Amino acid sequence: MRLSLQPSLDPNDYGFMHQLRVRFAETDAMGIVHHSRYLPWLEAARVEYLRDLGHPYAELRTEGIDFTVLEAFVQYRQPVQFDELVDVHLRLGEVTRATFQIGYLLTVAGQTRATGVTVHGCVNAQGRPLRMPAWLLNLADH
Repeated sequence: MRLSLQPSLDPNDYGFMHQLRVRFAETDAMGIVHHSRYLPWLEAARVEYLRDLGHPYAELRTEGIDFTVLEAFVQYRQPVQFDELVDVHLRLGEVTRATFQIGYLLTVAGQTRATGVTVHGCVNAQGRPLRMPAWLLNLADH
């Protein structure tokens, strides 16, 4: 297991936030978000984070760089319901030559609903390991 990042419950500990609204299709018969929908939310925040850094995911893939998910962990703390606005807070964790971690805090109106961590490996289009891009390694130094 590579997960070592402990997500904070303080939104101020996160440098990026992506907001989304819960769609009806993401909920069960009681209007509660199904657990399987959280991982796509983390992915959406991750893609927007890369765009915000000036490295849109589509461009990275054109350059032959891909970030595969090696591990994912979500702790569900309180249910999220249909039509709520979810703030997905994100922060970069440990970055090595081969992997990086991202921590997440999901809140609704300032209340914690879930936390998560994903671990990613840098690979080429064929899925073979690559060295982490210099710009990402440099982010770890800040």
